[in-house]
Amino acid sequence: MHLRKFALYILATALMFAGCKKNDSDTVDNSTNNDEDCFQNNSVSSNGAAVSGRYIVAYKASAIVGRGVSVQQMKAFSTDVLEKHRIHLEKLDADFPGEPGGFIATLSAEEAQRLKEDENIAAIEPDRIVSLGSCFTIVEPRLVTWNVNRVGYGDGTGKRAWIIDTGIDFDHPDLTVDAAKSKSFVNGITSAEDENGHGTHVAGIIGAKNNTIGVLGIASGATLISLRVLDKNGGGLLSNIIRALAYVNENASAGDVVNMSVGEDEGVSEILDQQVKATAAKGIFIAIAAGNDGKLANKFSPGRTNAENVYTVSAVDSLDHFASFSNYGNDVVDYAAPGVRILSTFKGGKYAYMSGTSMAAPHVAGLLLLKGKNITSSGTANGDPDSVPDAIAHY
Repeated sequence: MHLRKFALYILATALMFAGCKKNDSDTVDNSTNNDEDCFQNNSVSSNGAAVSGRYIVAYKASAIVGRGVSVQQMKAFSTDVLEKHRIHLEKLDADFPGEPGGFIATLSAEEAQRLKEDENIAAIEPDRIVSLGSCFTIVEPRLVTWNVNRVGYGDGTGKRAWIIDTGIDFDHPDLTVDAAKSKSFVNGITSAEDENGHGTHVAGIIGAKNNTIGVLGIASGATLISLRVLDKNGGGLLSNIIRALAYVNENASAGDVVNMSVGEDEGVSEILDQQVKATAAKGIFIAIAAGNDGKLANKFSPGRTNAENVYTVSAVDSLDHFASFSNYGNDVVDYAAPGVRILSTFKGGKYAYMSGTSMAAPHVAGLLLLKGKNITSSGTANGDPDSVPDAIAHY
């Protein structure tokens, strides 16, 4: 999924719930998309490039699940596999659990080929660079925004959303963050705090508090867990995303929701798609941004993933027009949601506008927290390129 464009580039009947303190009279309708140029700027030249000598290795289910290998035994199992093929153990960078799980290692092409022929190995892929742009507009908050009114909202207190992104601003007064469960998967960075702003923006769309400041989230007051896979410049590795999903797989509960406004830059990753499916199979809902290439979503991971509890989301503007940048395809896209000039929380306790399917996915994530599989739709996207209009997600 084209991550550079994918995430950051940066009416309807209002559904009220008891005790709402944020006044919907402050709703703003921003029907024009003044941020589309951001999809063409701030690109990272190495985005999507393979990292020389670094590989993601996935096991077959029969090797791990079938043999009863526990999470605690994963490293030892990987060590045995490397030793079997006469590969130095210091080349093992990290392992990841899940079903079936695997490891990341620095290998020569010849070593990678030897592993590929191992009976325990399902797939080997080169690790790749993923990154975000840096387009946003800092503004004063407007409380209940047009997009929240469009899809509806409710009380998300006590529910959990795991956000795989650039991190979350732990100290933002409009967010409830579980710092203890949050984790960074970026090499050399231990903090899951957001130094970019994108992850905090996603978090606010899902769960900004029902209070007297800022904006209102779809599932207001939900507990937000930061799984940081990108650095302050919005750069990271495909393997970071896979490891974050494995962490969710081991620590989340059925009914929790994962938001993935990140993904492959070019082409597909079978290992990433498999990790998504394994996590969703545990009853964990996953909302995925369709991508911002204006192409068929089935050409990119993880948006192309079709599985129970997995929802790929395209973007519309405030007039229900299909966003020109949004990927499409009724074979993989499940819903459309607002994704043009969305106001939400931002790093440093601020608020900002951003556009992209990254902003659309967390609307569905919030609805999944509130309704599970019982979310509905209201209207369809006008001008959907595949001629089968996506249903617009609704409470």
